[in-house]
Amino acid sequence: MDTTNQTDLAALLRGLPSVDQLARDESLADLPARVVVREARRVLEGLRDAARRQAASGGSAAPSFARPALLARLREAVQSSLARRHRRVINATGIVLHTGLGRAPLAAAARAAIQEAAGYAVVEVDPRDGARNQRESAVAALLVELSSAPAALVVNNNAAAVNLVLRALAEGREVVVSRGELVEIGGGFRMPDVMAEAGCRMVEVGTTNRTHLRDYERVLRAETAMLLKVHPSNFRVLGFHAVPSLAELVALGRARGVPTFDDLGSGLLVADVPAALSEEPSVRESLAAGASLVSFSGDKLLGGPQCGIVLGERALVERVRAHPLYRAFRCDKLALAALEATLAIYRDGDPLAEIPTLRAIARGAAELTAIATRLHDRLGIAGSRVCASESFVGSGANPARALPSSALVLPGGARTAERLRCGGEPPVCARVADDGVWLDARTLADEDLDEVARSIARALA
Repeated sequence: MDTTNQTDLAALLRGLPSVDQLARDESLADLPARVVVREARRVLEGLRDAARRQAASGGSAAPSFARPALLARLREAVQSSLARRHRRVINATGIVLHTGLGRAPLAAAARAAIQEAAGYAVVEVDPRDGARNQRESAVAALLVELSSAPAALVVNNNAAAVNLVLRALAEGREVVVSRGELVEIGGGFRMPDVMAEAGCRMVEVGTTNRTHLRDYERVLRAETAMLLKVHPSNFRVLGFHAVPSLAELVALGRARGVPTFDDLGSGLLVADVPAALSEEPSVRESLAAGASLVSFSGDKLLGGPQCGIVLGERALVERVRAHPLYRAFRCDKLALAALEATLAIYRDGDPLAEIPTLRAIARGAAELTAIATRLHDRLGIAGSRVCASESFVGSGANPARALPSSALVLPGGARTAERLRCGGEPPVCARVADDGVWLDARTLADEDLDEVARSIARALA
């Protein structure tokens, strides 16, 4: 560092105000004092470090910041620090079960149940006699009633459900699975790794595209603990493809005294299945086919909170519940409250109208076009237009099958999308295509359109 740079750097550092001088400015009086002091320290230290690096690299030291610029920077830092990461957003991507946006939005009744249970709540006590009981007894009873399964168990997600079933029923023994079902789901979680971690020995049968019942028959022996069927999740094999039906696997397993476990993944439980989900396996179909155990997620097609649900034969479910790891995988009171409220809608209400996930998936073309058109008219943005679009269920449900939709397309690109995410209140998450920013109507609720329009207008102002 030459003498000139040293002089410039020293002058810059002397010209910066102290933390106390900056934090006590009257223009920041509306912000929490403790946060202002913390962020002022970070802002000033960041400026000092940047100046030292620039001077050390041989360039001129950065010019001194004017006080208004420093105060604006500090205010932005404080507001960023105060902003909650886990907050509500508007999903305009057209992906109904968007993993990055929390998958299934909860029904109004489920949101109210969470708020009510946030204080003291009935969890492991029977309110009638005060005796202690199992925390998921209420939701288990509802699941049994809705599915006609002999028994039910709830844990914190479907990955935990699969792991717990394998550990409780197959640890140290063999589990037979088709090569075409050894999937990798989001986050890099691979079925072979899940099985290895659960302590069971995976026996692969068939090929990637074709597996026959005889392939299963050939490997059954005394060490076989289970036949496993896995939902293919985010991929689909087309063309020269075959796999035994669940009913065929069940018949084989019963003949050889081996239980069949169906990892459904998505958990379609509604009786009146929307046309868009006609190819998706349902919980009732799996149980009717005779599966010994079925597991699925609560926050996908069920439309509830994140959890994993196990249904099936009572003796097997009780063995799973008795495993020591069950305690580590239990749901908390908020998830149980939301799940109970969601299941009550299936029993007593109208799931296609009250469960936001199912309502979004079941929407028709005319309704979607009307939503996009209303948003277009309320915003009145020059160059915007309503276009045909493609939406998706998401989260591994109905893979590779687009749902026809409509979208409001705004002029702009990635920068406009960033302004919607960062400047909207609540933030608006859309998708960017070559010709603009697309706000897909499938994931926009009618009752939210006024709020969506205000948020977009504010972000783009």
